[in-house]
Amino acid sequence: MVIENIDHIVKLAESNDLDAIEKLTTVQKREQNRALNFRSALMVSAHNIKHLNKIDTLSTGCAMINLEDGVAKEKKPLALRLCALFLSRLPTCKKKLVVRVNALDDGGEEEILYLNKFKPDAIRIPKIETAQDVFRALRLIDESIEVHLSIETAKAWLNLKDLRVDDRVKVFYLGILDLLADLKLPLALLTPQNHTIHSILSQFLLTSSALGVKPVSFVYQYHKNMQGFEQWLEIEEQMGFLAKGCISPEQALRADDVFGISLAALSEAHYIVVEFEKKRKEGNTGFADEKLGFIDEPIYKGARALLELGEK
Repeated sequence: MVIENIDHIVKLAESNDLDAIEKLTTVQKREQNRALNFRSALMVSAHNIKHLNKIDTLSTGCAMINLEDGVAKEKKPLALRLCALFLSRLPTCKKKLVVRVNALDDGGEEEILYLNKFKPDAIRIPKIETAQDVFRALRLIDESIEVHLSIETAKAWLNLKDLRVDDRVKVFYLGILDLLADLKLPLALLTPQNHTIHSILSQFLLTSSALGVKPVSFVYQYHKNMQGFEQWLEIEEQMGFLAKGCISPEQALRADDVFGISLAALSEAHYIVVEFEKKRKEGNTGFADEKLGFIDEPIYKGARALLELGEK
């Protein structure tokens, strides 16, 4: 637990005493988590104190502290202060702590300016559509904080390849329900067998990867339907995704399991790198191997990339 006894905080929240909550919040230096190897991004409602207090024990690599969808407008000021309070009590955390703010013109700008001094690992911006929007976000967000973007509108989709305007832009999240609605496509398309959805997923994955940005697949809303969730995980894993948005701890556990890089895969990659580098010194960069059949430079590069991914 982040805070041993939260009874006092619960009472302050119930009375909506924002000033008193702020007085409990101290700014201190945070050791920010730079890792990008999370496989699940688990939503945590910023107005739910019990959930916030479990952040350090959650079975997920990324806690997505949510100020946007799911938080009623009248509760957003309280949620913002609770978010800051719990960030201030987590000077270090093995989980990546990302705050999902509201759209920049819908309170997000003010939320960013308030949160900067508490140094979350990243801030996720919704409704980003153009490179100019990203530049605006970069100017607002403290330079020590990563910038993550939600891709959820038709305009953002068209401009996807232009949105990584700075190295601080590290992650794209696919908001597929909003995207389909903005494209005027029926939500009924969202089935594991639908070719249009497969095309969206593959284009999102390839463009993000080509930009050097981590692509996170969409949140599956039916958290009680684990069979349906498993179907999507199988498709996404086969496509090459390594992370998915989640709304329940059970979803996060399964995503972490499916997207994990196996020890066997890492062991094979290590073998390829060692053998290739040994043969390269002898002037041979394409050779038959009794264990794997054939090893050349593209295979070597793929193995190096896998090892680097496992180390992040």
